[in-house]
Amino acid sequence: MVTRAQAWELLNEYVKNPNLVKHGLAVEAAMRAYARRFGEDEELWGIVGLLHDLDYECYPDMTQHSAAGAAILADLGYPPEIVHAVRAHNPAHGEPRTTLLDRALYAVDELTGLIVAVALVRPTKSVLDVDVQAVRKKWHDGAFARGVNRADIEAGAAELGVELADHIGVVLAAMQGIAAELGLAGRPQQ
Repeated sequence: MVTRAQAWELLNEYVKNPNLVKHGLAVEAAMRAYARRFGEDEELWGIVGLLHDLDYECYPDMTQHSAAGAAILADLGYPPEIVHAVRAHNPAHGEPRTTLLDRALYAVDELTGLIVAVALVRPTKSVLDVDVQAVRKKWHDGAFARGVNRADIEAGAAELGVELADHIGVVLAAMQGIAAELGLAGRPQQ
């Protein structure tokens, strides 16, 4: 089995954009939270979350993204369940999400981006000042974080069998737990 340290090293080999690294950390935290909730392997789920976008800088086109990452991981001998989850998280490939791991990754990926966007419009720039209601308030504002696919988030929550508000709460709490690593612990008041 691959260790978290090895996954972190691989992520930093392929990803240079600090915001994309932070996205990997956010998805890792959310995946770990869901692994605990469902009684699954927290290390495995965390590694999937950390590495799910390792190819994005080189392959931002959705027709290539995640297929390239899955191929990289397969070539490096990563377990098939990691390879499949990485490939299946991008709906552009039509890869079926057959496991709880696959469905969780799909469900949390876009939501982490929306939560970051909500945090960044707070006066403190802190995810610690965000609650589920704040995320829901921005949910229906189509001009806000327009790159976030809310339909994918809703579909992902449904695939997990989790109510949307509960899903937001799980992911938000996970991100709040690593707020400093995400650069979202807040700015000092002046």
